Amino acid sequence: MGLEGVEPSSFMADFLAGCGGYAVVDGGLATELERHGQDLNDPLWSAKCLISFPQLVRRVHLDYLEAGANVIISASYQATIQGFEAKGLSIEEAETLIKRSVEIACEAREIYLQRCAKGYWDFLDSLKIDRHPVLVAASVGSYGAYLADGSEYSGNYGASVTLETLKEFHRRRLQILANSGADLIAFETIPNKLEAQAYVELLKEENIDIPAWFSFSSTDGTNVVSGDPITECANIADSCSQVVAVGINCTPPRLIHGLILSIRKVTPHLVYTNKSLLYLTTLPATY
Repeated sequence: MGLEGVEPSSFMADFLAGCGGYAVVDGGLATELERHGQDLNDPLWSAKCLISFPQLVRRVHLDYLEAGANVIISASYQATIQGFEAKGLSIEEAETLIKRSVEIACEAREIYLQRCAKGYWDFLDSLKIDRHPVLVAASVGSYGAYLADGSEYSGNYGASVTLETLKEFHRRRLQILANSGADLIAFETIPNKLEAQAYVELLKEENIDIPAWFSFSSTDGTNVVSGDPITECANIADSCSQVVAVGINCTPPRLIHGLILSIRKVTPHLVYTNKSLLYLTTLPATY
């Protein structure tokens, strides 16, 4: 499911309309991998399983689809060329694994759709369960996620890390993911506006032709974890035509409502939360 000449905003609006006005995003990939016995105490985190247990990654994606997810997110959050190289892999092997993360998610979607086509859900007809639209999102974790030192939760990268540092760190991975078969790019747990700016500039410089969403994290309900105001970060996202949704993740639930109201003041983009919902327009009054 690609853009094929459709404006990014129309692409996402059409998708959500097909889902009935909102979409369900999958849950924690790492949590499920651990539930299946994987030890993810590793700098690669869930991306470790791309090397050792790719079939389990596919199974978890499929489990989420069968549970009703409309969007599944690839196991590439912590999959970086630099991270794989630190494990002794070559650049070529690292690039293959990054692309493979999306291919595995696409394989899960294909299995799910084939099962639907064969009447896999026939026995659930009485529950009115239907085949639903599915998107594959390619996850991009922050520079701090690669460092695996907790800085993804503080946004404090030090004075030596500049805009150009971040752009060059992310550039090749973004190129690979944008050409991997994903429907959109998911920039997740963005801790500061500098990294958001790096993503925006890369999307433009690399002529990325699939949509993207930006997701920030917060600990105080007003700013992202670095202390940058959430409104400034949302404005940066709003400046890029490829960005179709702005949201919040890795944030205490009690802060979500206020953060989304702040985002809605500065951008018309769709919003989503770590309650795993994408909304077509504004939040329901009961949210």
